[in-house]
Amino acid sequence: MSKLDPRDRPNTNRTNLYDEITGKILAELDARRLPWVQPWGTAAAKAPLAMPTNAATRRGYSGVNVLILWGAVISNGFPSQGWLTFRQALSLGGNVRKGERGTTVVYADQFVPGDERRRARETGDETQSIPFLKRFTVFNVAQCDGLPEDLAAAGPAPELGLIEPTVEALIRASGIDFRIGGNRAYYAPDSDHVMVPPPQAFFEPINWHRTALHECAHASGAAHRLGRDLTGSFGSKKYAFEELVAEITSAFCCAALGIVPTVRHADYIGSWAEVLRENNRAIVRAASQASKAADWLLSFAPNAVEPGQAIATEPKAARQAA
Repeated sequence: MSKLDPRDRPNTNRTNLYDEITGKILAELDARRLPWVQPWGTAAAKAPLAMPTNAATRRGYSGVNVLILWGAVISNGFPSQGWLTFRQALSLGGNVRKGERGTTVVYADQFVPGDERRRARETGDETQSIPFLKRFTVFNVAQCDGLPEDLAAAGPAPELGLIEPTVEALIRASGIDFRIGGNRAYYAPDSDHVMVPPPQAFFEPINWHRTALHECAHASGAAHRLGRDLTGSFGSKKYAFEELVAEITSAFCCAALGIVPTVRHADYIGSWAEVLRENNRAIVRAASQASKAADWLLSFAPNAVEPGQAIATEPKAARQAA
């Protein structure tokens, strides 16, 4: 009997990891909690409102890892949004304290089975790869000792007076046909325009900006922008999935801009749970698309706000819409 190529062996951990992540999100949804809208204003929230970042590289985490790390910050009461691998902590002159438990995050990769490589050689076609997730462990900087002081310190909170102008400048610079009026907020794919009621119609003015970012998230999916599938009719699974993407996109943008995220469409929780139960990769895919949408929107902010950064105090003039 010939030996199997190790690369062709089934790896149940791939499926289990998707199941594990989906199970955690479903548990939150079943409890009527949304993991992308953490209780930042409660005693449990000790960390500053921001996107999680790698403290060594200063790069922001994306996709489902944002949800995982936000959840770890809240559940463990960590005072920081900075994270490191065990080796990174050592390379910075510090160490992870003995007994500390890390948080598992994931990295998307692909592999090509041996049968597929042989088929491609025989037919001359390109190989078709299979996506899967790798897991690795990170530790909050609060779980480490001996790190440089600037890594352990929390960044300053953005000045509240800069939030509203930044969002408004972002919308203008994005080139989205953004209209203010009416009594409901929506994005119309056929005419490619966003409609949001005036700020005076909202109980709290900041809710206007949260809603605007949600609808702009939908607009980011247009074919000439990021090209998501926006063909789902109301009540369909496609529609629910796109609402999930827009919800998470808005939360990511809010966190990067210093706005506490809130739930825009809590009545969709049941349909989101149904989508996740049907496909264990749905939340990973939705979070990934949300990261792309948030990156696209935030690229139009004054000084191009990066995940985890505070808003610039002297914004550049907004880019003119094309």
